[in-house]
Amino acid sequence: MSVQISSGVGASGIAVAYERFGDRAARRCPGDGLGTQMLGWPDDFCLALVGRGLQVIRFDNRDVGLSTHLRDAPRPDVAAAMAGGTSSASYTLSDMAADAVGLLRALELDRAAPTIRWST
Repeated sequence: MSVQISSGVGASGIAVAYERFGDRAARRCPGDGLGTQMLGWPDDFCLALVGRGLQVIRFDNRDVGLSTHLRDAPRPDVAAAMAGGTSSASYTLSDMAADAVGLLRALELDRAAPTIRWST
């Protein structure tokens, strides 16, 4: 797999680094970094999903790995965030969800698989 960059993603217009595994016509299953680089999703795991007929797109969220880093954004107040205050945050989880949707659109994917059912 090779890392690719999609520029101008979502309303924020950020750059998102991603890798794509599997047949592009397969059912979709995106995998994001969840606070770590996309490499947190091991190749073997991604390939196992491909073996079950899924296409996997793993990507770096903003401020992680090779995606856009918001270097000029103010540092959040961690203590306030731990107490539930979000006013110092430069972006929200909704913004990050919009980034994921923006990447799907940039890749011309109409949907992501909401669930995976494993058979034993």
